[in-house]
Amino acid sequence: MKRECPSRIVARSLRKSKSEASAYYYESKQTADEPVMTISDAFTCRYAYGRAAESVRLSEKGQDYVAFSMDEDICHFVLCDGVGLSYRGDIASRMLGQGLMKWLDTRQDLTSVSLERKLQNLTLTTNRELSELTLDSATPKLLREVLEEKQRLGSEAMYICGRIILPSRTHRKGQIWLAWQGDSRVRLWHQQQELTSVFGDGFRTAERWSSRRGPIGGKPHVYQGSLEADDGYRLQVYSDGLIDLDPVKEPIPDEQVQLLLNAQHTGGLEDDASFLEIMW
Repeated sequence: MKRECPSRIVARSLRKSKSEASAYYYESKQTADEPVMTISDAFTCRYAYGRAAESVRLSEKGQDYVAFSMDEDICHFVLCDGVGLSYRGDIASRMLGQGLMKWLDTRQDLTSVSLERKLQNLTLTTNRELSELTLDSATPKLLREVLEEKQRLGSEAMYICGRIILPSRTHRKGQIWLAWQGDSRVRLWHQQQELTSVFGDGFRTAERWSSRRGPIGGKPHVYQGSLEADDGYRLQVYSDGLIDLDPVKEPIPDEQVQLLLNAQHTGGLEDDASFLEIMW
């Protein structure tokens, strides 16, 4: 396996043995930014993570969460964006992302019904963790009342998740399965042609997951398709902190992705930004 990661990044990832579920597992740490990195095997994955300038200044956690796993001819991933106006969007994105990663790794058939069931089940564990949080006793009364109301309404996050299975002797037909709610972007290219008709206009800020109610604003969007035996696929997902990527059709070099993450022209990112690109 070719690695292009310094040891400090690898240390943040969980390298599992062959007896465990995944050959390689990565999850972002919400307490620190991570520059553009690449890991290659049957898939090539590029990823990066950046916190908003204000979060960096206040030493706060980022509200995005990214994770992916590669195990021979299977790759699955999540990208979650916590809703800032909800209560502790950082916890919502992490709990949702970790829960979906475990679900994707079960190798069961993925369906809209099983996804909705999982999203409902995740409200139980997330609400349990949120209910254990206590507000600082020194918090001003008016602010405390606002936070308590937010806590009562729960936490929210947008998400994209998916599983890619390459054609092989084990899996005669390759398959890609994707699901999402919210305005984070998911884009797919084959042989350098972007398949824009695959996703339509199904990226809406009103659609998201709630720790209280599960999916809100509509049902999860799901795309499922077969994969050709040839290569030349590129899947790109990123949160709304990287909307400057929207008009970019060609593969973008690492240094240009990093330039967007640094956002020096605005004194840092205005919103958290997470990036994941999977090629095969």
